[in-house]
Amino acid sequence: MTPPERPGPVVHDWAMVPLPATEFDPLPYRLLHEEPVARIRLPHGEGHAWLVTRYEDVKRIASDPRMSRALTVGRPITSTTPHTLAPAGGVGRADPPDHTRLRKLIAPTFGRRRTRALRAHTARVADGLALRTLDHGPPADLTETFIGPLSAGVVAELLGVPAADLDRVQDWRARLLRHDTTAADGDTVKKDIAGYFADLARHRAAHPADDLISELAAARTAGKISTPELVSLAVMLTLNGLDAVRNIVSTMVYVLLVHPDQTAKLRADPDGLPRAVDELLRYIPQRGGVGMPRVATADLDVGGVTIREGEAVYVFYPAANRDPAVFTDPDRLDLTRDEAPHLAFGHGAHYCAGAQLARMEAEVMLATLLARFPGLALAVPPERLVWRTGSVNRGPETLPVTW
Repeated sequence: MTPPERPGPVVHDWAMVPLPATEFDPLPYRLLHEEPVARIRLPHGEGHAWLVTRYEDVKRIASDPRMSRALTVGRPITSTTPHTLAPAGGVGRADPPDHTRLRKLIAPTFGRRRTRALRAHTARVADGLALRTLDHGPPADLTETFIGPLSAGVVAELLGVPAADLDRVQDWRARLLRHDTTAADGDTVKKDIAGYFADLARHRAAHPADDLISELAAARTAGKISTPELVSLAVMLTLNGLDAVRNIVSTMVYVLLVHPDQTAKLRADPDGLPRAVDELLRYIPQRGGVGMPRVATADLDVGGVTIREGEAVYVFYPAANRDPAVFTDPDRLDLTRDEAPHLAFGHGAHYCAGAQLARMEAEVMLATLLARFPGLALAVPPERLVWRTGSVNRGPETLPVTW
């Protein structure tokens, strides 16, 4: 007699609920501890996908060449947002050799040498913004007077987005990264952004400057990159620079202000700032939901679970950063922690291209605030802060401080 077919794994519905401050999303946290390779269903798209949360498993999926980003194109995979953030044909949805070719084009811009050269400029701007904030007097909203303008200024300087255009780009950013942006509105925004960067690249081809858009325009003229690929790179780097950096540094400042004992140790040992930034990156859950999925091109075993060819897989880096098998007391902030590298910037071929730049910006901003504002404190009780909801990246709407 044929035995009955075994039922498949439970599919967990992952709703995008507002999460205050740095509270960890309960579903991926529970799955990390109870079911580190699990099936999930997100609010949009069709069917279900695998979610991988354990540190070593996440690293394996993110670096396995059998996991394809390109195969996600045209598939209505269950997702956090009703529209796909990364365009088809762009670097975020490319596999080698196309992905390798595109990353090589931007590697010099975001390498250590260029980042070191930009640090001095960033520090000068940061000091000027800090002095202006001091002149304004307390209370002040650091997201508006310091963190936001500095991250936007770095984008303008490095990529070549004119300062006069930043408000328009910021509006596109806000609409594109919301969970409730419809597919139709998302397509409209992406069309507007694509037109803008295509026009900017044409202008830079005729009038080059020392910025990334000019370099990409020259590469397109030389036949090394297509217009859709150029637009994809420009959009990805601009949105991350404007949104992700602003939110993560704002959250870093909040975390330091609600952990005064940790901050006191950092003030006493400013040379420990790079290590402290890495710990903050590990500790803070930066995203609301997951990023881009991958599709398996072959059967593979992950954590004792077989993922079949053609199935969609998500990794969740914030959960991997809380893996108790890797980090001692992982839910505790410890600015002196010296353990495994965090995965806040991803892993493998799709490791964040701007990681060095983002880390530099965070170090400069925190160093400036610690030096210029020795009495920095929240101007309101922590529970009264308003946090962003319904958006891909988490962070405070405002950060009112006094000193």
